[in-house]
Amino acid sequence: MCRAQSDIAGRKMSCGLWKETLALAEDYLSLCCTSPRPAPPPPSMSAAAIRRLAQDMEKQHQARFQSLAQTFLRQCGPDPCSGLRKVMEELVGDGHLNWGRVVSLFTFTGVLARQLQEQEDVKLGLDPVQGQKLGQGPGHCRGLAETIADYLGEEKKEWLLENDGWEGFCEFSRSARETSQDSSMKTALFAAAGVGLAGLTFLLIRVQA
Repeated sequence: MCRAQSDIAGRKMSCGLWKETLALAEDYLSLCCTSPRPAPPPPSMSAAAIRRLAQDMEKQHQARFQSLAQTFLRQCGPDPCSGLRKVMEELVGDGHLNWGRVVSLFTFTGVLARQLQEQEDVKLGLDPVQGQKLGQGPGHCRGLAETIADYLGEEKKEWLLENDGWEGFCEFSRSARETSQDSSMKTALFAAAGVGLAGLTFLLIRVQA
């Protein structure tokens, strides 16, 4: 393959990775913003893995994530997407991106999207219990999803490709599932992956200062 053909193939792969990341982010954020009614099946294995691990992480640290999102919303101003981008950049500022940190980003953004919707519902006088159908999330879900896709699918695309893309994430998910019977092992798995909620708290203070 000549260099020109290789460059074209690389651009197509990069575009495909961005689109896949966007689809995963939109699926998860829409799920977070829907009512408690049963959600439709995930559109892919990687979407199922994101749903399971991110929701599991939120359950383990629900109070902390709620507090972090509230702090973020008080300080981010009118553009939460810009603030989220800064948080993502700071979270991997040491250059050590890993799947655990990717899960933490999805989890935090999901909680953030839910709180943004709740604020919007209160302003409009809507009943938050009714919720929305999956795939009909508010406009801010799209913006937050694009922020995730721009960062992971473009800026960190080399890391994603080196780690077998979202197929590699599915492998990570299977490893986590194997330890799901032992909560201490799962906690250790996420800790080894570099997920530090105390560190995220510190990052929010730094980013919004």
